[in-house]
Amino acid sequence: MAAPSEELQDKQPTWNTSIPRNGEEDEPEVEEDDRHEEEEEEDDEEEDEPQTPESKLRSDGEKMAKLANRLRSEPVTLRVHDVIIKGNTKTKDSVIEAEIIDELKRASTLQEIFQAAGIGTVRLRQLDIFDSVSFMVDAGPKELPGTANVLVEIVETKNPLTGEIGMYTKPGARSWSLEGALKLKNLFGYADIWDGSVSYGWDQTTEVSAGVSLPRLSRLLTPVFARASLLSQDWLKLSSYKEQALGIALGLLSTKNHELVYNMTWRTLTDPSQMAGMSVRRQLGHSLLSSLKYTFKVDQRDSPLRPTRGYAFSFTTLLAGLNPDTRSARFLRQECDVRFAFPLGFYRAALNLGISGGVIFPCGRGYLDRPSSIPDRFFMGGNTSLVCSLAGPSSLLGFQSRGLGPTEPRRQTRDTSDSDSVTASERDALGGDLAVSAFADLSFDLPLRVFQEAGIHGHVFACAGNLVKLTGNEWQTFSPKNFLQSFRSTVGCGVIVPTKLFRMEVNYCHIVKQFEHDHGKTGVQFSFSTPL
Repeated sequence: MAAPSEELQDKQPTWNTSIPRNGEEDEPEVEEDDRHEEEEEEDDEEEDEPQTPESKLRSDGEKMAKLANRLRSEPVTLRVHDVIIKGNTKTKDSVIEAEIIDELKRASTLQEIFQAAGIGTVRLRQLDIFDSVSFMVDAGPKELPGTANVLVEIVETKNPLTGEIGMYTKPGARSWSLEGALKLKNLFGYADIWDGSVSYGWDQTTEVSAGVSLPRLSRLLTPVFARASLLSQDWLKLSSYKEQALGIALGLLSTKNHELVYNMTWRTLTDPSQMAGMSVRRQLGHSLLSSLKYTFKVDQRDSPLRPTRGYAFSFTTLLAGLNPDTRSARFLRQECDVRFAFPLGFYRAALNLGISGGVIFPCGRGYLDRPSSIPDRFFMGGNTSLVCSLAGPSSLLGFQSRGLGPTEPRRQTRDTSDSDSVTASERDALGGDLAVSAFADLSFDLPLRVFQEAGIHGHVFACAGNLVKLTGNEWQTFSPKNFLQSFRSTVGCGVIVPTKLFRMEVNYCHIVKQFEHDHGKTGVQFSFSTPL
């Protein structure tokens, strides 16, 4: 597994250092000559007296202690003359150089070389194609004083084919899903990773995809990826339609904080039940979605699974309608997500606060009169963790997926036409163009030591959210006051059990506020998710 950049201090490279004396040119010449004479006298004494293993070990320890003291007290002027790579039988030199060469060439002291090599170690491990990485620093050529050579030794992974399988819930999913994936690493020696995956969600989602990713090579400014996927989603029970999407995605920019992806998707909406309401029926058929998605994300929390301090935020902008076909969906979708974690100083207790929001702005002629596309709208509900993921305004514990927000009656048949009213299950969830959610979560250690060692902890929480339609002339009746007054809310408590295979939450949710056609229920709720 790739080591994250925050673990730089914990994963230090292996060193074999030999510092050239010509790097000590800042000291006065007289002192340096005296030092050389003293060192020669010590060397003569050591040569006269044969060293035992214990004395040799003690001598080496003293030399390392002197080196460590000097590194702490003053910078040692030193520059990298050459970088030598060994052990790569399949991986191209250019792949390794692209990850380490810039930092090493910029280093001007031995301390900076150590730091650059540490960064390089993390980057090479993140490629996920090496079993081990080590750096060794040795003296440079005698004719080039103040230089050093850096030797990089790597061991390529023995088994390039790996697989994994997991069971978890995703944002917006109302049931569990099972996913399996296969990866073929470094097929052509460019750290290329080819993968295929299959995801199956009970009664809802099936996805088959395949792709390839390439790291930042010498001619590429950023890692790139390409992916093709076939997605089938069953929303008949909740929104009276099925969706099939065949698409390709191309990663144009991928850094620690920025991501830019182009997507082209051919979508088909169908209603096999022929029970959809008027709003859904108007959108059945084929459509082409051509979009550019940009994400800016910063996560300074100490842990994504159980944060106790720090902050995180994510801003996502999606611009759709880049193709010339006027029948294609054209809109601007903006999402934001902000999180804060505050330690409380007892039982590892921490207070997590978060607020998320999203809005859709349709584009084109008469955009205010035309409704937005239902699959692109915001939906809320489900049992996704409040704290872990920066997924936008989607999770609201205690409510089913798509369990709140605008709805409309389904087409009535002979069996239902005589009924006095239409129940919530006989209405279609339509989603919203404006969505806002917020939460507060207090996590704490359980008193038993066995739970603390296993990472099992408890939490109490409160969450609220709402979404409304703005397109199709709905904006004319929008009222901020009514929007705030119609927030749904939930409070509860639970236990979180992290394992290597999955992360389980067992929560008791009490619905504080809901409306007539919402799908909320007070009771115990289970959630399984990937342990990241």
